[in-house]
Amino acid sequence: MEEKDLGKAFIYSCYVDKVFGHEQFMPEHVVSFVMSGETHLDHQQGKLVVGEGQILVGRRNQLAKAVKNPAKNNVYKSVSVLLHTDRLKQYAIDHHLSSDKKYQGDPNILLESNAFIRSYFESLTPYTEAIDRVSKKMENIKVYELITLLLETHPPIKDLLFDFSEPHKIDLEKFMVKNYRYNVPLENFAKLSGRSLASFKRDFEKIFQTSPRKWLKEKRLSEAYYLIENKKQKPADIYLDLGFENLSHFYASFKEKFGITPATVHAVG
Repeated sequence: MEEKDLGKAFIYSCYVDKVFGHEQFMPEHVVSFVMSGETHLDHQQGKLVVGEGQILVGRRNQLAKAVKNPAKNNVYKSVSVLLHTDRLKQYAIDHHLSSDKKYQGDPNILLESNAFIRSYFESLTPYTEAIDRVSKKMENIKVYELITLLLETHPPIKDLLFDFSEPHKIDLEKFMVKNYRYNVPLENFAKLSGRSLASFKRDFEKIFQTSPRKWLKEKRLSEAYYLIENKKQKPADIYLDLGFENLSHFYASFKEKFGITPATVHAVG
């Protein structure tokens, strides 16, 4: 089991067991190529499966959960490239590009690879196997190469890549009720709702009459009780999906609120 952060832009993943992704907020655009196995992505607009040989282009500033599933009798392998906003802005300047409009399409685009893109990701393999870091100069060259490949092979991707606008202020109640399961810092919820952290907390308490942290914990635990009692879900199968970091923390929080363990509810149910 391995995951390497090769400098600022490249991430190599290799697992022999099913793995749940830790990061659930995407601050930058990401391009992921699955070499073996599947990536199951649960995002704000739905679910997506990225199979072997496919490419995921994920837009920045979104919530998403990734589950990495090894191929049968094989491993999971992927290489991801982070397209940082500063680098994209410089690319746009260097190539006289601009976004014509605010991007309104799907935040996660699934692409089939071709010989050029497969060769590109294969060219990153030596970095994943031979060294621990990538020089800044080489990193910049390889990221520019990927951006150029995407633009030449999938021209509509331009509007996604070069829309540098920030999230606008949205209905906070609807946003939180829809996204409370994501385990991210309050700063991320604030940003995605188009607010500063202070404004987020102030608006949140006006709407829900409690603090964000307390509401999130209560909401997740109530949902857990419902799923275990009424949907016959196993505690071990739901705690990550509900935003708890580990099973022991989930058990302790559940017992503190309800006076019994999740296992007891499941056994009775």
